[in-house]
Amino acid sequence: MVAPSLTRRLLDAYVQHSPAAPGEPAPHDPRIAALTGRERGILTVIGRGWANSEISERLHLADSTVKTHVSRILAKTGSRDRVQAVILACDTHLVTAG
Repeated sequence: MVAPSLTRRLLDAYVQHSPAAPGEPAPHDPRIAALTGRERGILTVIGRGWANSEISERLHLADSTVKTHVSRILAKTGSRDRVQAVILACDTHLVTAG
């Protein structure tokens, strides 16, 4: 487990060293292309740090639906966990740090 404050600092440092500058489109990533529009939207809010309960509440989805989307996102993108999914969201500029 990593403290949220440390995770945010790590991601901020990582994004600063990203190959594409913020605002520039990232190279086409087939992992993102494999996602549905809904999955891409959920990956975006995962990248913003939303927990499953927040996603469920704010997007008016059942908890089980959110868990299914998260599982499919991890599988399709080859992400081991949510942290890798957040890094992917940053790398592909679905989200920006800060």
